[in-house]
Amino acid sequence: MKFAVLDFETTGTQSDGEIIQAGLAIIDHDFSITQIYSSYVNPGVPIPPFITGLTGITEEDVADAPSLEEMMMEMVPLLDDVVLVGHNVAFDFHFLQNALDRCGYLPFTGRILDTIDFLKITFPSLGSYQLGYVSAEFGFEHDRPHQADSDALATAHVLLKCLDELRELPLITIQRLSDLFAPEDSDLGWFFDGLRAEKEAEPIQDLDGHTYYRQLALNVSDWTEIGAPRDEREANPLEGVTFDQFMDQVRANLKETLDHYEEREAQTQMFGSVRQALDEEKHLLLEAGTGTGKSLGYLLPAIYESVKQEQKVMVSTHTINLQEQLRERDIPMLTQVVPFPFKASVFKGRGHYLCLRKFEHKINKREFATPKEDYFTAAQMIVWLTQTETGDDEELNLSARGGDFWETVQSESESCLGRSCPWFRKCFYHRAKHEAGLSDIVITNHSKLFTDVKAAHQLLPAYESLVIDEAHHLEDVAGKHLGLHMKYFTLVHTLTRLFKDSRNGQLPMLRSQLSGHENGGQWGSMVDQMFPLAVEVKEMWDRLSDALFGLLPERSDASPGETGQFSLRLKASQKPAKWQELQDLENQIYVTLGDLVRKGDKLLLEVKEDQDDYQSDSLITDITGLLKDLTTMKENLRFFMRMDDAKTVYWMEASGQFRSKSLQLYAVPVDVSAQLKEMFFDKKKSVVLTSATLSVDKSFQFMIEQLGLQEAADNNRLLTSMLPSPFNYREQALLVIPRDFPSLKGSVGDAHFVQMLVHSLAETAIATRGRMMVLFTSYKMLRQVYEPLKEALSGNDISLLGQGVDSGNRSKLTRRFQDAKAAVLLGTSSFWEGVDIPGEALTCLAIVRLPFQPPNHPLLEAKSELLQEQKKNPFMKLSVPQAVIRFKQGFGRLVRTGKDRGIVIVYDTRVIEAYYGKYFLYSLPGPKMEHMLTEQMVPRIAEWLDRPVDNQNNDDVQL
Repeated sequence: MKFAVLDFETTGTQSDGEIIQAGLAIIDHDFSITQIYSSYVNPGVPIPPFITGLTGITEEDVADAPSLEEMMMEMVPLLDDVVLVGHNVAFDFHFLQNALDRCGYLPFTGRILDTIDFLKITFPSLGSYQLGYVSAEFGFEHDRPHQADSDALATAHVLLKCLDELRELPLITIQRLSDLFAPEDSDLGWFFDGLRAEKEAEPIQDLDGHTYYRQLALNVSDWTEIGAPRDEREANPLEGVTFDQFMDQVRANLKETLDHYEEREAQTQMFGSVRQALDEEKHLLLEAGTGTGKSLGYLLPAIYESVKQEQKVMVSTHTINLQEQLRERDIPMLTQVVPFPFKASVFKGRGHYLCLRKFEHKINKREFATPKEDYFTAAQMIVWLTQTETGDDEELNLSARGGDFWETVQSESESCLGRSCPWFRKCFYHRAKHEAGLSDIVITNHSKLFTDVKAAHQLLPAYESLVIDEAHHLEDVAGKHLGLHMKYFTLVHTLTRLFKDSRNGQLPMLRSQLSGHENGGQWGSMVDQMFPLAVEVKEMWDRLSDALFGLLPERSDASPGETGQFSLRLKASQKPAKWQELQDLENQIYVTLGDLVRKGDKLLLEVKEDQDDYQSDSLITDITGLLKDLTTMKENLRFFMRMDDAKTVYWMEASGQFRSKSLQLYAVPVDVSAQLKEMFFDKKKSVVLTSATLSVDKSFQFMIEQLGLQEAADNNRLLTSMLPSPFNYREQALLVIPRDFPSLKGSVGDAHFVQMLVHSLAETAIATRGRMMVLFTSYKMLRQVYEPLKEALSGNDISLLGQGVDSGNRSKLTRRFQDAKAAVLLGTSSFWEGVDIPGEALTCLAIVRLPFQPPNHPLLEAKSELLQEQKKNPFMKLSVPQAVIRFKQGFGRLVRTGKDRGIVIVYDTRVIEAYYGKYFLYSLPGPKMEHMLTEQMVPRIAEWLDRPVDNQNNDDVQL
């Protein structure tokens, strides 16, 4: 095979673009790159400034370049008898065919392959398949992204890397891939067919690298072989060792392991506070800002406690990101520096683990809902099984449809065969559970903590001490889990898995499996009676969802496509008109679903008594699980529609994009503090809660009340600690308030306000050379600012990215912002937190309004009503503290390391004028604060940025 790797730069899209540069890299039969062809092309039309900004190709570059005909004369001979390759090849192929046609050549009829397809299959865990990202990840030289010759060469290197990797895969994996793509008459199928023939012709292969089982190659052996971290017959390694002695040993090892390790006062204080709480069996609220080294601050005392007392310590995080950071970065380092063997494992919710039985069944039976996408997802997962040790879906970079595929193969308690499953000893979920059982430290997440409580502690191993990181989210997660949350598709997906139509789905499959049995005919007709019931439920659910969506008003401050773009609180005392009709519809759904489930249960009972076959066994288990899910859903829907619990707030949300299909129903307890107290603070010996944002105006009182810690505080069972930041905020951060800025009522800016804001943002962005993030509280205002600001920046080579305006989710927008030379990013609520942009990429943070939650948010409204009943002021007791914590989170985006410097502008003058403004400013970690006239701001910012930083903390290591 000879490959020609092609890349074009063009003036625009496939329908109206002209080629301005061509690049071609030829890979010969021996897999060496033998030739690079490159040429500018004179397009005969102007190059748009956006394209020049992206590619660096100017009018001057193409002025004297060859015409399209001249360039094609040189390139066409190179395309003789080759396999054409490109990164997103459809784009380049379209331009190639067009150019061949215009210049009088025959169309290209050879094979075509796409490196994105190869990357997805071969490296299913890569964070992104963008060429720049992949080149950096693999360490390839790619010095001029978006220039055709550089892109073609980088793509050629990517192809070779993928081919190397594919040749290393076990034969059985290649055979599986070849079988998978065989029915599709595609070039990819042709490629895998050739690879298989090549591989089968090789001498017998080394089989030591993988475990082979039921026609799949795995990277793990049986989990039953995993043993405890220490020999139980030996003495406890911490017998007679004090915590200080243990820490001395750890510090000595840290100094040996890390070049720049130096102790930090805040981290040392944290070791002491966490140790005290665990030792004295008290609870602890601990605020530790960025750079404290918080993870180590609680992990080391937790390891000491767990090993010394021989009792597990549970650690819970809110985000999967932090869980992964602990697994990938902190635990491996601690394994090196702790002076004895210990085990820490990550244990997530069950749906994060692959069920090998379901996956095997799905690919053997080719149960693919959307074949083209599903072939790919299956191929990714077949290769991933040769790499993964955890079977955790977070490792996979799945397409949007991949998520639907995953739902059909994830592990579920209802459909688990347990010990009778042929995959039991290889099972990823049982491996994680077994490892958690053996571990000293188990890392889980807030969601799983509550799922475990609801399941009567059947899911997590027993624990007495708990560390909750990112604790400012605990109350929110508690509400969602202790309440009810139901989506439109939750019911639809379950029905569809039972019956995709009358011939396909789990029940029709069971019917065909049983067709040879003496009772097969009778059982088959039972299945046939259930199908119209499923269709009826789906139709009624669609009608109910449409009617509920029709009640929702649009919110002015949410972005399009956001789940809360449409939102409505429901009250028992003020039910919408015609609610009774909707309840009647719900009643029909309840009765019909009950009928469907009863018929299903009766059928399965009869079959189970009569059948003894693994194939049917596993199918019966899956169907039993789906019927159980339907029962839960009908009860949940009834609870929601009745609205008869006075302590619960009921509301609905949806997005304008998918309308009634995006409907979500919520029923959440108004106050979870009593439940948190009962589940955790009364039952556990010690709960440590930590986050960068727990205090308001240097006090923990707000969190104590929200989380149900008042009794512990009164009984001297609560310790609190506020750690100083290791960063020198007076040197590293300047907070500026333009005191003459116009004030604003409501979530929409008037013309004068918008004009002033756009002018000020543009001037500031030019002074900071982009590198600026602007946080809004309302999407409507972001839209008002977007177009005029884009125009104001266009002449200065600064690009503008807007959440909800430019496509891409939060992480994609953040990555685009980081990769751009000079950009301004506009974001609403979800950007206030969890966005990590260290270093130069973010120099200026502008906060347009203080982040108060909209007062009409259903949960906030209900909480405010409760406070009013208790004769308390909801604004000061709830709205202000919530906004302060949000404000601190936003401020925390700016300084992420000891070397970062930056400016925060607060355009909301309430921060210096209103009586509550001081709570916002006093809660910050001590930046330099100045207020001035708007016109004085830019000169002051420029002066501050030019000043050399005087900071002693620059060299220390970030732990």
